[in-house]
Amino acid sequence: MTPMDSASHPRTSGLFGRITASAVLGAALVVAAVVLTGFLALRYVESEWLRDQRNWQVRLGIVADSRFAAVNGWLEAQLRSLSALAENPSLQLYATQIALAPTDDESMSIIDAQTEYVRNLLEASALQSGFAGGETAKVKASLPASGTAGIALLDGKDQLVVGSSTLPPLTGPLRDFVTTLKPGETRVHDIYGNAGGRPTMAFAIPVFAVQGSLEPDAQIGTIIGVKEVAAEVYPLLRQPGETSKTAAATLVRRSGDVIEYLSPLRDGTPALSLQLAANTADLDAAYAIDNPGGFAQQKDHRGDAVLVTGRRFDLVPWTLMYTVERDEALADAESRLRRFVAAVLLGVCFLAALLVAGWRQIRLRHARQSAGRLQGLADEIDHQRRLLRLVTDSQPTPVFILDEQGCYRFANRQAVAEADAPADDMLGKSLGHVRGADVAKRYLPLNRRALESGEAVEELHRLEGPDGLRVVQSEHIPIAAAAGRDASVLVVENDVTAAVAERERRARTLGDVVKTLVGVVDSRDPFAAHHSTRVAALASAIAAEMNLSDTDVNTAETAGSLLNFGKVLVAPELLTKTGELSDGDRAKVRQSVQTSAALLQGINFDGPVVETLRQAQAHWDGSGFPQGLAGEQILLTARIVGVANAFVGMVSRRAYREALEVDKALELMLAQVGKSFDRRVVAALVNFLDNRGGRGHWAVKASGPTAAAAD
Repeated sequence: MTPMDSASHPRTSGLFGRITASAVLGAALVVAAVVLTGFLALRYVESEWLRDQRNWQVRLGIVADSRFAAVNGWLEAQLRSLSALAENPSLQLYATQIALAPTDDESMSIIDAQTEYVRNLLEASALQSGFAGGETAKVKASLPASGTAGIALLDGKDQLVVGSSTLPPLTGPLRDFVTTLKPGETRVHDIYGNAGGRPTMAFAIPVFAVQGSLEPDAQIGTIIGVKEVAAEVYPLLRQPGETSKTAAATLVRRSGDVIEYLSPLRDGTPALSLQLAANTADLDAAYAIDNPGGFAQQKDHRGDAVLVTGRRFDLVPWTLMYTVERDEALADAESRLRRFVAAVLLGVCFLAALLVAGWRQIRLRHARQSAGRLQGLADEIDHQRRLLRLVTDSQPTPVFILDEQGCYRFANRQAVAEADAPADDMLGKSLGHVRGADVAKRYLPLNRRALESGEAVEELHRLEGPDGLRVVQSEHIPIAAAAGRDASVLVVENDVTAAVAERERRARTLGDVVKTLVGVVDSRDPFAAHHSTRVAALASAIAAEMNLSDTDVNTAETAGSLLNFGKVLVAPELLTKTGELSDGDRAKVRQSVQTSAALLQGINFDGPVVETLRQAQAHWDGSGFPQGLAGEQILLTARIVGVANAFVGMVSRRAYREALEVDKALELMLAQVGKSFDRRVVAALVNFLDNRGGRGHWAVKASGPTAAAAD
């Protein structure tokens, strides 16, 4: 080594040491980026998984509510039919005579003469209310019966007075049920297996004297109704239109330390044939009983993983359990997330490979070359930093970063101008100190929400100032903690005053135009007045029931309002014509919908209103208009408007026909599912009517020009 080399060696060694330290730092930054990428990927996977589970929770809850309402309605109907019999004046008079009559032969002969009438009354009530079953001889007072279902009148001492011909013997569980009744008590005997092993229930209603006191001690008899319930109750557990292969509703109850399955299971297990210990690990039935209204992932009686929710009854110790196998419900979500994780892992491996390659390259290069490259990299980084600053400063909106305590970490030129403070003085200071308490009160809660959810949060702020109303949209984007830095939030402010004002003005103008156009149609067709308004309301309700976006809900509502606008070109005498319409007349009325779309072509709606009108007469099977347009090719908003228009038309009176009952209209529409209508849309209509209070509003009313105007 020459003296020159010796003299220069310390400097070279120091330079190489600095290069090595820089390489280690760069490697650490890449590792931090990899870790951050993995963390963000896991957060995304977790949020997507929870979203899919929430969707299934909503879906199972809707179906469980529907099936619970059906079964509970059946129980109440049984009690109502027997209560009507117990309040029958003839039966009450007969029971009163039994209770008060002396035991002499003359009195007993009078009672015997009336027994046949009461027996016939019980027979008729049993047939009408479904308490008739089996074949046997007529049952007289004090004689045993041998049927499977029937109605009986007991006296005040719980002794059989008279019963219907198919009444089973009041022995065993039925006798225990009768003897444990309290005075004045209405009670339901829980489901049990009769002599033939078939599911059976009994109902008890007290009988009081005609115009007598209703106090418990004034009871003079009891009506007992017994019937096999499998054919009536179990069909109610099936959800119409359910597309899931493994979804099932089951009735269960707790009996001591075991759980009994009261209804047949999907694998063919008969009703009342399965019992499991209540402490079976992760048992779905135990969860449904203990957590009515809850939602969880548990295991069914076979040990298969299922999603489960439950609803508890008040009249009986039952719980309706609704389940779907986890593999079916979440298979698509798991596959999608596995592909995403695989892609992220490949990306991480690629970054790791780059790190190793870079490290080896640095060690193989001469110190001077490495130093030159690092210097060039430093220059490039500085250039990128200045470019990033230039880009953010060139944005027309304020952009700044706040830490978890609400203190500034970064602010672009517009944010500095908005704060009206020196840039160097802002960093490290709180938002409230720089911009004021009002701004901090608006933004800091949104920052906390973004950090807690891990998702961006947007909010519109209407601010009154000296120059009038100002509308500011703020977007709060969470930045996860990484590389030794705490979590923070990127805040972007946009002044949208002009855009919001213009949108609200357009919405008001468009609303006024729609009302005016609908009014023109109503004035020309008094028999269909307000039809469009009702179609719009129902279409909006169905779209909301299907959880569509606000734009789609508004599109369905607006298209429904304008559906009949084309009738302005239909002759008034045709619109008010009485009697059956000819095929030509019907074609003219139907063509008015396409005329509506043509007349409204030039109006700029927020959603596809005109295209919805064009497709509103399309049928699911392609037989409607335009011909050949079928299935998912039809806009969902058009399918919704088509269903709403058909239903409103059926339950409304017209000049040439009377209105249909709601149930009849639904029956006709269900018959056209898969032909004229989309099954999902009709299911949403049924759910809205049955479970959202819609049936009461759409019950058939007297229709016509006067009644329609009053709607």
